[in-house]
Amino acid sequence: MKIASAAKSLIAGVAAGSAAAVTAVQDNVLSTGEGVTIALAVLGAWGITYAVPNRQASNVPHVQ
Repeated sequence: MKIASAAKSLIAGVAAGSAAAVTAVQDNVLSTGEGVTIALAVLGAWGITYAVPNRQASNVPHVQ
């Protein structure tokens, strides 16, 4: 397991979870359904982001 893949999936999970949480607590109440939505957003972001490989360094254009 590469640290970069784990780090990008962790950040994506935090971003997705916080976006879902901010939307869910607009009415100052967190229901069970909203909690499940937050959890699914985090898990989905972790899985999808971890599955997509990082770009290899040789594919990155060099700026001179």
